[in-house]
Amino acid sequence: MYPFIITFLAGISTVLGVIPTYFNSKYKDKIINLSLSFSSGIMLSISLFSLIPESINYMGFSFINIILLLLFINIGLIISTYTDKLIGKRIENNSLYKLGIVSIIALILHNIPEGVTTFLTTSNNFRIGLTLSLAIALHNIPEGISIAVPIYYSTNSHKKAFIYTFLSGFSELIGGILSYIFLSHFINNFILAIILGITSGIMIQISLFELIPNSLKYKNYFNTFIGFILGFIIMIICVFIFKV
Repeated sequence: MYPFIITFLAGISTVLGVIPTYFNSKYKDKIINLSLSFSSGIMLSISLFSLIPESINYMGFSFINIILLLLFINIGLIISTYTDKLIGKRIENNSLYKLGIVSIIALILHNIPEGVTTFLTTSNNFRIGLTLSLAIALHNIPEGISIAVPIYYSTNSHKKAFIYTFLSGFSELIGGILSYIFLSHFINNFILAIILGITSGIMIQISLFELIPNSLKYKNYFNTFIGFILGFIIMIICVFIFKV
């Protein structure tokens, strides 16, 4: 039971990302601008320093595997671009809402294998699993911001912001449940490498072609720069200190 509880708590910390939506509305543009650029730094940093290295680690370092990883990343880029266009056709007049939905999809794909890792680690070593879950909980908060802020300011609904961040965080528990039922018996390193590679491609596309361009629309370039650098550095700290 404890691995399920630990995995759930690590994931559900994502809902703390709704906190900025309760700030004074007169700062709306600054909050959106900073949150989008901050989230772009978070996603790019996760991709470059966590997902891609972990994918290589699972496959093993070789020329063929590097080529395969680049293929997986490009598949992720294509999936994210196609998803963006598909959602864009349905939500043409609300780019913030579209951005929130795309972020949810990317983070769910990221959180499920993260839930698998947390559950399996906690099952084998409770102390290490607890440390890992704390690190994951800390880095899930800014991920929640990348969902909550666009959703709230596009719908003016705290309820929707909460529900969508909750769904993203809850996906970690789904990863734990899948591990318990059958993944622990069938999943292998190569499959994990594929999932991580594709997810990194999705996050890179969202960061460079969605979050940053939308942040720049608010024409506060200094805030965009500061937000990006802050998000990038915070996630590097999480990756190298907490090993997430």
